Amino acid sequence: MAARAYWQGQIRLALVSIPVEIYSATKSGAGISFRQIHEPSGKPIHYDKVVTGVGPVDTDEIMKGYEVAKGEYVLLDQEEIDAVKLESKKTLELTQFVDAHEIDVLYYEKPYFVVPADDLAEEAFIVLREALKRTKKVGLGQLALRGREYVVSLKPCGRGMVLETLRYADEVHQAQGYFRDIPDDKPDDDLLDLAEALIAKKTAAFHPDEFKDRYVDALKDLVERKRKAHGKKIIDDKGGEEKTSSNVVDLMAALKKSMEKSGGTTKPAAKKAPAKKYPAKKTVSKKSA
Repeated sequence: MAARAYWQGQIRLALVSIPVEIYSATKSGAGISFRQIHEPSGKPIHYDKVVTGVGPVDTDEIMKGYEVAKGEYVLLDQEEIDAVKLESKKTLELTQFVDAHEIDVLYYEKPYFVVPADDLAEEAFIVLREALKRTKKVGLGQLALRGREYVVSLKPCGRGMVLETLRYADEVHQAQGYFRDIPDDKPDDDLLDLAEALIAKKTAAFHPDEFKDRYVDALKDLVERKRKAHGKKIIDDKGGEEKTSSNVVDLMAALKKSMEKSGGTTKPAAKKAPAKKYPAKKTVSKKSA
């Protein structure tokens, strides 16, 4: 378990309060970070805090300012900000319960592990966890974390629970603005059958450790080759982006080829029955009528 909790407080459900601690459930990947370097000297470039017309300033002279008009700021120090009274700073009150599928994936932001704060809290913690499991519901509430208040969800996870911060409605773009120009056509049955067969062929259990950040590995390799080349410029011509053809792709042929590559077999598409021909209707003239 992490040495220091990200937040300590209580979960409140009606008159029941459960002391808990939350810990970040994710960590930054092993990415490659670059510094800006002054090439002639080979030394790193620093960033100083500078005031126009004053020059460099000390950190203890810096305050937080909110612009109320152009060039006019209200200054606040950290002690004033920390003193803002908000019940959700120490209490997560579960005010609503919903089915998990009701929350669109676009709203989920960051997960945290939730554990009971002590032995006395374990019984109530387990009751809430099991009740969420049985009802298949997700608890919702609001929680103040690091300078802002979040909508959060609470759901069971193994022996513990997971709290996830959610985005507010005004932070999420409406999908129809992006999808409205996509036609609502029904695909050909043969094409759909092939696509479903390909999905079935590639269906497997999710193992996150099977996926590696290939871009980071490639950058590490580049750094090592650059070091051995003593600074000589290295440009890889191979492995670039594939050229896409401007011609219309034969989707049926592409799907069949994909099935063959994945070790599947493709059934020949059933021939459609020829359309029935009906004798042309005789047009009745006004005279004969």
